Amino acid sequence: MAEATEAGNEAAAPPLMLSRVLHARRETVFKAWGSAESVKRWFAPETFSIPEAKVEMRVGGAFDLVMRSPAGEDHSISGAFVEVKPNERLVIDMKVADAAGQPLFRAFTELDFADALGGTRLEVKQTYTLIDPSKAWMLAGAPEGWRSTLDNLEKEAVRMQGGSGLGARSVVHATFRIERAYDSPAARVWTALTDPAAKAKWFGGPPDRFQWIERHMDLRVGGSERAKGRWEGGVVSTFDAIYHDVIPNERLVYSYVMHLDEKKISASLATIELKAEGAKTRLVVTEQGAFLDGYDDAGSREHGTGLLLDALGESLTA
Repeated sequence: MAEATEAGNEAAAPPLMLSRVLHARRETVFKAWGSAESVKRWFAPETFSIPEAKVEMRVGGAFDLVMRSPAGEDHSISGAFVEVKPNERLVIDMKVADAAGQPLFRAFTELDFADALGGTRLEVKQTYTLIDPSKAWMLAGAPEGWRSTLDNLEKEAVRMQGGSGLGARSVVHATFRIERAYDSPAARVWTALTDPAAKAKWFGGPPDRFQWIERHMDLRVGGSERAKGRWEGGVVSTFDAIYHDVIPNERLVYSYVMHLDEKKISASLATIELKAEGAKTRLVVTEQGAFLDGYDDAGSREHGTGLLLDALGESLTA
């Protein structure tokens, strides 16, 4: 229910709040808000389009769009950036008008970006002021519209990272090493790494934002593992591994290929070493990756692996 304000006939409406984990780096998700060409590809619900846009990502810079409905009706969005904190926070003040140019409502939009298991957590808060209270019904579709729009944002961020839609051939190599210390014996850490039920507790996305499609593990030299699932926005990630060295409680060596949807994005060699330190265990992961055909990893695999190892540690205390 809209409530009248002191400014003429304007009325406040309940704010919209959404949280979504997007399968892309935080820097990329943030960057997707920063250019007109990018915003035109995603800032609209399904079946709508953005034929015109002006985006200047700086405090006071424009965020002006034309959103076109499937019936061809245009709505203008006139906005400005109020706060710009790179890769962390954006605030945009928007005013929406109808096809005749009559103002309908303001949408004060706060966006917070944070690293999360699986990619980037985006928190959206949109506070509405109805300039024409008789149009309150238009806000009823905002939650579904935003969900569809965030699906498009995720696809755009994946595209920007080279995860889809690029035909150029290229290879970029990267190596990283990560250590973790766990207050658990090596045998228990080994179980968390190699038992399918124990590994499912930490290897994958949040249960409310990730759905398993296929999962199997054959732990032996020459055995394979597959972990395939669909993220909330619809992106499907596939991890296909082959084990080359298996020494219980001490070492795993495996190679794996990653796909996003149908595109192969990387091929890697990984070594996991367990070193007993009394009742505790030091785990060392060393990985060498080849990132393929335009996929812009820029450290996201290392960061994501670190988050997974933190989740492994949490599973040991459960």
